[in-house]
Amino acid sequence: MRVHFIAIGGAAMHNLAIALHKNGFEVSGSDDVLFEPSVSRLARHGILPKEAGWYPEKITKDLDAIILGMHARIDNPELLKAQQLGLKVYSYPEYVYEQSKDKLRVVIGGSHGKTTVTSMILHALQVAGKDFDYLVGAQLEGFDTMVKLTKDAPIMVIEGDEYLASPIDRRPKFHLYQANIGVISGIAWDHINVFPTFKSYVDQFQIFIETIQPGGTLIYSKADEVLENVVAADKSNIQKQPYTLPDYIIENGVTTILADGKRYELQVFGEHNLLNLQAARLVCEQLGISKADFYQYSTTFKGAARRLELVGKNDTATVFKDFAHSPSKLQATIHAVKMQFPDRKLIACIELHTFSSLNKDFLAEYAGTMDEADEAIVFIDKKTFEQKQMEPYAAEVVKQAFAKNDLTFFNDPKQLAAQLESTKLAYTNLLMMSSGNFGGIDLVDLKNKLL
Repeated sequence: MRVHFIAIGGAAMHNLAIALHKNGFEVSGSDDVLFEPSVSRLARHGILPKEAGWYPEKITKDLDAIILGMHARIDNPELLKAQQLGLKVYSYPEYVYEQSKDKLRVVIGGSHGKTTVTSMILHALQVAGKDFDYLVGAQLEGFDTMVKLTKDAPIMVIEGDEYLASPIDRRPKFHLYQANIGVISGIAWDHINVFPTFKSYVDQFQIFIETIQPGGTLIYSKADEVLENVVAADKSNIQKQPYTLPDYIIENGVTTILADGKRYELQVFGEHNLLNLQAARLVCEQLGISKADFYQYSTTFKGAARRLELVGKNDTATVFKDFAHSPSKLQATIHAVKMQFPDRKLIACIELHTFSSLNKDFLAEYAGTMDEADEAIVFIDKKTFEQKQMEPYAAEVVKQAFAKNDLTFFNDPKQLAAQLESTKLAYTNLLMMSSGNFGGIDLVDLKNKLL
């Protein structure tokens, strides 16, 4: 099979390219901009494009498939050539389905927790010695790539994003996988550039439930009222399994699950992660892993990259980084750290970086989300406004939106770094949250200066 990737450098795209290459496919690709780690990974497998840019001459009739990344535009010259030749053009979720349609497909959806739930399932399956394929949105410890796709594995575990599949396929990705087992961790409005109203966003989850195959299973959080209403209204021919928090205790900064007379000490914490764990447990029970075995396997789960990830600690302070950027993620992450370390001060810093989070009309969704932080900092790199061609706004707009007058606002990474470096971290935790990189601030270097 000969497969060509248009925009091969994307996180999911380059990992899928590597997975197909390992499977014996002849893989080629193009991209106008390539960054690490995709450059090194593609080069290691001999499939890195020789030059950046788009080359229509790479598109020939003997290609079996074209896979189009979200980064490409609809007027991409390679895409136009493929359409002219009448070649089949897939989005990557569409192609993943094609390669996994004979497997049992587990699809994890939700506005938050997708990567963590998927990671927990993969960890348990790996420890149990199960044969499985997967697609996950972060690099995980113990896994070489973010995508594995083989001929023989009977199970495919997929992190199901609700964002659009490709520039020419405007369906949410998780609609295309046709799950046998579907998970929804919760619903909180996001991607307002695509779903301009809350209802239009919620509708996508109703459609996802309808794509679960007849006789399949939906596993969903009973803690989410919006989701509960969506599930109650659904008439699909599927089983529905709700989940809630397990019994647990927190002692000396360690969370322990109590189940069937046994104790299971976890390396992760926070109510949101305990809910994620319950979703993963119900999936794994469907895949032949007992409740007791799952909890035992979970004691060695260290978490997904950038999900309450430990940057460094000493006896009286800890520095965490987290991917949290939406209102629900921000509030849940702050609450988790505050509950885990109730005797410590919490300094929470959020970088607003995505289109939705920067949108002035959406900003009010953040009201009250940082109330549990003892010191709240919001950072927007002024260059981000320029790159996204958005009108910048003043600190007062941010303070009003977050409904927190003592909030500190920065739009210059050097000023933010100076503020953080001057902080005394005695009996204090620092929580750095962003889907970006804080304007280039090195968090390891910051940790070394603080601890």
